[in-house]
Amino acid sequence: MNPPCGRCNKPVYPTEKINCLDKYWHKGCFSCEVCKMALSMNNYKGFEKKPYCSMHYPKTSFTIVTDTPENLRLKQQSMLNSQALYKEDFERNKGKGFSVVADTPEMQRVKKTQDQISHVRRLQGASETLKPLNLHLSQPSNPGRFSQPAGQVRPAAVAPPGGGKRYQAMYSYVAAEADEVSLQEGDLILDVEPIDEGWVFGCNQRTGQRGMLPANYVRPV
Repeated sequence: MNPPCGRCNKPVYPTEKINCLDKYWHKGCFSCEVCKMALSMNNYKGFEKKPYCSMHYPKTSFTIVTDTPENLRLKQQSMLNSQALYKEDFERNKGKGFSVVADTPEMQRVKKTQDQISHVRRLQGASETLKPLNLHLSQPSNPGRFSQPAGQVRPAAVAPPGGGKRYQAMYSYVAAEADEVSLQEGDLILDVEPIDEGWVFGCNQRTGQRGMLPANYVRPV
């Protein structure tokens, strides 16, 4: 049995049937409710299960939209279109290694915070790296005559008997007195003998000079 037309109530045959707004229509009957302009599935607007053209579509003042079958259909269609656009955008950007993110004020704030955290971590890492280097490269204080207590006189450079130990210079040292020996890092010191707290006597193998040198600038080998 053929269903009746939504406008003329006459039977609608399959060859001329339009299924819309929960009703069946003849192609000639599917027209605007006001001006009777012929409509199609692409340009009609439904209101209370009646077709209207864009010009005569009823204007409503309320904002609450009821979940009518037509509205549910449009909502579902909108969701499907959104998913299709998202998938298309994903496929287009796949493999590029980045995604387009809107530069909103909130995103700018998050980016600034992340940059600050990264900067602090870099500074902390650099500080931890330099600590052992500073301990290794820092030279000991010069135990020269200025570190002597008031009234104490540095002992005279008297050569001890031969046969002392062999030492190597860890740091460079420039002699401040005529009886002192200048050093360069790596110099080999022969016949080393301690003569006072903070001072030793020895011979620089590289220069042949003999005299006093600071004990904390050399190490035994």
